[in-house]
Amino acid sequence: MLLQRHQRIKLDETDDSLFYSFPRFVTHVDEGFIDQLTTLYRNRLKPQTRILDLMSSWVSHLPSEIEFAHVEGHGMNEEELAKNSQLDHYFIQDLNQNPKLPLSDQDFDAVLICVSIQYLQYPEAIFSEIHRILKPGGITIVSFSNRMFYQKAIAAWREETEANRLELVKGYLNSVQSNNLTGFNPPEVIANQSKTPLFMQMLGMGGSDPFYAVIASRP
Repeated sequence: MLLQRHQRIKLDETDDSLFYSFPRFVTHVDEGFIDQLTTLYRNRLKPQTRILDLMSSWVSHLPSEIEFAHVEGHGMNEEELAKNSQLDHYFIQDLNQNPKLPLSDQDFDAVLICVSIQYLQYPEAIFSEIHRILKPGGITIVSFSNRMFYQKAIAAWREETEANRLELVKGYLNSVQSNNLTGFNPPEVIANQSKTPLFMQMLGMGGSDPFYAVIASRP
């Protein structure tokens, strides 16, 4: 396994379902981040394909002008998912309790994880599942910034620099490849770092959220 036991620990070890039991109808990143993410989706996702928005909420940031065959959502709060107009269907599941996705093999063209990767305690298992449900040629796009619910992020994420977090996500993808000869192709990284220090951003003193994405395809 890629992560050691102590790296999976959260500061708040209470049941995640309690933490996510009430809806949060907010965006956890700024408009600059969202614009970059939607542009990335516009460039990488194809019309009339099947999309899984894993760890989603009340908005998916998909480009509105592209018509997809099906958008499946997953999350922890039903009120948020029910409000997401871009989802055709959704399901509730705590991936830290059960990483097995209730989805068929090779059924999706793309799997998306937006600003949520830091909360997975068993990411190796999740990425094996993502590989399983992706069609050949399908892609996964993992995007994140420097924001998080600190008490719910795993130690391996909390204690690393932003650059090392990129390497961590690449490691998640490569861990599938090391266990499966037909794993993911080498990951591609996008890193648009903010020029404003984080403490200044938190004080509302300008700048924008850094934008990071790791993209990999199934051969």
